[in-house]
Parts: sequence; structure tokens; C-alpha cells
Amino acid sequence: MFFCFCFCESKKGLCMETYLWDYVVYVGGKLDKEKMTALEKHVSFFDRNKDGTVYPWETYQGFRALGTGRLLAAFVAIFINMGLSKKTRPGKGFSPLFPIDVKNSHLCMHGSDTDVYDDDGRFVESKFEEIFNKHARTHKDALTAEEIQKMLKTNRDPFDITGWLSDYGEWKILHTLAQDKNGLLSEKSVRAIYDGSLFHQLEKKRSSSSSRGKKQKLP
Repeated sequence: MFFCFCFCESKKGLCMETYLWDYVVYVGGKLDKEKMTALEKHVSFFDRNKDGTVYPWETYQGFRALGTGRLLAAFVAIFINMGLSKKTRPGKGFSPLFPIDVKNSHLCMHGSDTDVYDDDGRFVESKFEEIFNKHARTHKDALTAEEIQKMLKTNRDPFDITGWLSDYGEWKILHTLAQDKNGLLSEKSVRAIYDGSLFHQLEKKRSSSSSRGKKQKLP
């Protein structure tokens, strides 16, 4: 899941791809989400200043906004940016800041996944429905923790250790953040994670809770 135009191998092709993406997606200096793929929307939540690039500190800020602890947010930020930066910056030199280019997020998709994103990062409805048709046994519109584990095992590609670990980590964090009071991960929440809208909902919910808590502490 974590998180276009097809990649052109030549430098000329890459420059044209970058130019076209910037022209289509940026309007008046701001991201035009209507022109973004689902994966780009997912990743752009962590682009806190909306400049098209996600740095480790922005990934950290994003996870903190979702309610994760400082240590987990720091670990995930380092792991994600160090692991994905090079893949999203083809033709560019090494950067010690480990930036992730949102427009190339489709280049860092891993195996052993649900295939809900196609090769360009677009949302595939049939693959999404397949998740619940195949794996939701207790409730037709929600997944239990056990069902998620069975799904992850089913999706494993042979010898794809990186894909196994990435998929496990993503769904573990998702279940922790978005499960309901009964420990279920609803179809609505899973759908919302793919375009990143769940991130904004969780951030808003946490922000509202924090505000209420501060008001209650006032004399």
C-alpha cells in the first residue's frame, strides 16, 4: 500500500514524465487531487507541505498525527524513507535526506500484496472486492485480526521476504489505528486507506479528541 505516468528509462523520457506530472497535478502551486492516482493520494498525506516530496521528518510528523508513539513513528519514518527514496528517484543521485517523490510512488510497490493498486498506482475495484469476498468470513463487510493474517499468508509470493515483511507491517499498523471497538477492520476503513482519506479522518479525529481534552483540563 505504502504508498502516474509509466516510467521511461531514458533521461529524456523521465524529464518529460516529470514535466507532465507537475503540469497535470499542480494547479496554482497546489496539488490537484482530482488528477492524482489513489496511491499518490495515499502517499501525499505524508507530504506535509504539499511540495511533491516526502522527507523523513514529514513521514514522522504524519505518523504522529495518526496517533503513533514517537519511537514507532521515528522507526517507520527511517525504514520507509531509506527503503523507498532511491526507487522513487530514478536517474537522480543519492540524497542523504532520503526524499520520496510522490509522483513516482508507483515505482516502489512491493510483491505479496493485494494488487488493489495497478502498475500505475490506480485503484482496482475488482481486486478490492476480492479482499472481502475471499477473506471476510465472520462478517461480510469487515476483517478480523485472524482473517487478516490468513490473507497475508495467501498473498505471499515465494521467497519474497521483503514483500512479506512490508505487507505485515502495513496491515498491522492499519489494524491498530483503524480497528473498531470489537477489533474489526471495516470495509469502509480499508477502502479509505487506499486513497489516503482514512489518514485525514484519523488525524481530524485525534485532533478533535486532543482539543476536547485540553478544554476539560481548563479550570
